[in-house]
This record gives sequence, C-alpha cells and structure tokens, in this order.
Amino acid sequence: MDSNSRFLLINFRKYYKENRVILPDRFTRREFGFMFFDKTFVQRHLSFPNQREIDRYMESQVPAHSYYSTSYYRKPDAPTMEEKGWLGAELIFDLDADHLENADKMTFTEMLDQIKREMIHLLDSFIFGDLGIPEKNVEITFSGGRGYHAHVKLPEAMGIGSHERREIADYITSTGLNMDWVFPYERVATGSGTAAQGRVSSSKHRLIPPADSGGWRLRMRDGLKDVVNDICDMDVKEIKKRYPSTKKNQSLEKIQADLRLSRNVIFNNNKMATLKPNTQDLLIKIMSEDMIKELSGEVDVPVTTDIKRIIRLPGSVHGKTGLRVTPLTRDQLNDFDPMEMAVPQSYSDKEILVTMKKDTDIWIKGEHFKLSGSEMVPEYAAVFLVGRKLADVGEGVKKDSFF
Repeated sequence: MDSNSRFLLINFRKYYKENRVILPDRFTRREFGFMFFDKTFVQRHLSFPNQREIDRYMESQVPAHSYYSTSYYRKPDAPTMEEKGWLGAELIFDLDADHLENADKMTFTEMLDQIKREMIHLLDSFIFGDLGIPEKNVEITFSGGRGYHAHVKLPEAMGIGSHERREIADYITSTGLNMDWVFPYERVATGSGTAAQGRVSSSKHRLIPPADSGGWRLRMRDGLKDVVNDICDMDVKEIKKRYPSTKKNQSLEKIQADLRLSRNVIFNNNKMATLKPNTQDLLIKIMSEDMIKELSGEVDVPVTTDIKRIIRLPGSVHGKTGLRVTPLTRDQLNDFDPMEMAVPQSYSDKEILVTMKKDTDIWIKGEHFKLSGSEMVPEYAAVFLVGRKLADVGEGVKKDSFF
C-alpha cells in the first residue's frame, strides 16, 4: 500500500472510531458492499444483524467506499442475485456532476453548486411537483463526491419494474417529447364557395396548451411565455445570446414586432393564429432546441431503471474526497455547502506536507488555499487533496511525521 492510501486509511479509521454509519430502514433485508484501500477486490453479498456489527466492521476493515442495496431481499447475503429473493426496490434518482455540460471546464466548487441547483430543480419541479410525491417519502443524500441522491420510498413505487422506471426517467428528461403534441396545428377553412367549386382552402396555426393543462403541456406553456416576453423586451443581440437557436435568423426585428402586437392575445386565446408563420416556426424552434434543456430534469437513467442497485451508505466517507455521505432535508439542501458541512470533524488542523500534482485553488472549511509545489496544509485539506489525486502526501518527510 502506498503512502497516499495509508494516509487516507488512517484518517478513515479515525473517523469510524468516532462516528457511526446510518443504517437504512429494514437494513437486515439489505445487501452491503465495500471497496478498500488495502485490497483489490470488491466485497459484496454481506448483511448485518445490528448497528454494533457494522460499526465493528467499519472500524476494523476501514473501507474506502461503502454501499448498500436500494433493494430489499429475503436473503441479502446469498452469493447470487437469483438466490437473494428480490422483494422490491426504492426508486432512485442520482445526479453526478460529471454528467454536467462543460463539467471539465468547472472547478470542483462550481460543479457542486451547479449539481445542487439541478437537484433542487428535480425535486421541486418533478418529484414533489409533477409526480406529487410527498416530501416525507423522499430521502435526500449528498453522495460524498460530486452529486446527490433522492430515494423515493413510497410503498407503491417499491414493486415497479425497470420499464416503468425508465418511463419516469424519460418523462423527467423530456425524452421523446413531441412538439406537435404540445403545440398541435389547428386548420381553419379560408376562401368562399364549396369544395365542388374548388374554392375552399385552409390555413393552419399552432395551438398553445391552456392554463389548466398539466405536466409537460403546462411546463411548455409557461416556458413559451418566458420566451415571448424575452423576445419582446430584449434587444436582438441579447435574444441571440439568450437563445442560441436564433443566431442565424435574419428576421428577428420583424418577428419581435409581430410578437409585440400579439403578446397577450395568443395566451388569452391559447393559439398563435395572429402570428405570422415564420414567427410561429421560430417559437417552436426555440422551445425544442433551447428551452426544453432548461425545463427538463437531469437524472442518471441507468441508476433510476436499475432495480438491484447498490448506493452510497449514509454516514460513511467517500474514498475519493474524504467527505461524509450526508443525509439532508429539502430545506437543508438550500444552504448546504459540502466543502464546509460534509468535512468530518475527526480530521484535525494538524499541518501535513503535501506535494501538489498540479496547481490547485480550493475553498474548504471556510479557508481558501492556492497551492503549488510542496505546501503545508491542515489534515482535513490534505485528505481531500490526496483523495482527489491532486497531491501526494509526505513527500520529503519521514513516515512517522504523519502516521
């Protein structure tokens, strides 16, 4: 075992001597799994009869990563999935910052801030909103790494299969949403005479979902209102910056004038009949290419559809950050700062020498560190830096100076 792994193992052992993991409900029906600093294998198919036994395990084995099954089993410690006897599973929504657009250009703090906003949107707009799941039936957890989990524990959700879970994920992510379903065409007869006389013609315009719609129709109606107001109130340069799909449009000034005349009328009548065809087309283009991304929720689809998943154990610490897997309420999520509130108190302020692998700028426990080369940092910062593979510990010092 190298010095970095040993440093993390010793700090994790100190943590588990002072802290207990948080067992899920009906934990004797759950499978547990672990990865280690000093072993190359993953240990799964474990179960624990009580808190004392798992506390003893955590302190003696000191796992780098700790998991439990979101499923319930008759025999959770059986060696194969077939023998376990599946009884049901929580509905899981997992958000991780590595799925964010341009995540590779963000700092760690920026990723955490953005993924928290995504989780708040997922919870408020979809889980508590469209799906109508009571807050008391949803457990929220910071993963200890770069994301959050939401566990839906409604009894009605426990038995649904992978196909139904995928439909829920597709709904949240707007997969397969058809603009012609949301904003269908209405045809109107024009001209005079009869069909036999050959003088009957028709025109068509888009309909807008009424205010008493639900689900995606209501979401798109409200989004369209925002788009119309923006186009009416912004200058052309701002519009093109706000809505990238308009950048090549050569008629924005005329479309803007058209919308200003009908801004209220189209929503009072729930139809775009007073708008020119190219104005209608641009609105649909903006809704399908720009707004749908903002209105959709973010979920890791394979996690949501998996009915035999293992997930981070609350109260454990994450082997790649040293941060605590932290349960939260919805209200606590608003002001939650992982780099302050998920840093275990068991990590001391003792100064540790680290050698940076690259220049790093981080905030942790309210302190700002701009690091390069060899630096002395508090132990709590060293655990994070070594876990993230941003630094090596103990370069140029004897082992017993930190062990």
